[in-house]
Amino acid sequence: MSSIFSKIVEGEIPCYKIYEDEKNLGFLDIHPESKGHVLVIPKVEVDKIYDLSEEDYDSLFRAVKKVAKHMEEVLGQRTLLKVVGTDVPHAHVHLMPLDPEWVYGRTLELPEEEFREIQEKLKME
Repeated sequence: MSSIFSKIVEGEIPCYKIYEDEKNLGFLDIHPESKGHVLVIPKVEVDKIYDLSEEDYDSLFRAVKKVAKHMEEVLGQRTLLKVVGTDVPHAHVHLMPLDPEWVYGRTLELPEEEFREIQEKLKME
């Protein structure tokens, strides 16, 4: 069965996309721990990051580096990189701006308008 992230890659489920290349996709987490919380995923569905081929692993972390640097430049905040691997059975990396009120594991409820504003600010062309 396809993961929710594979359904996002296939366009079956919408997302607030901020980055895309041939092998990877970056989009806003809909249950963010901080405003601007981004998930970067490989387009290929594998459960764990260490199950990726060497090529896909390298590609994923090149994309993570690019997105994280962009986030820091645009938002002016340090970016936390987190790999958990238990919430969705599809390899992914969390990138979160470290705002002064950030609390590990806290989830924010944001209106769609705010998601769209953050998406426009972070979108990479």
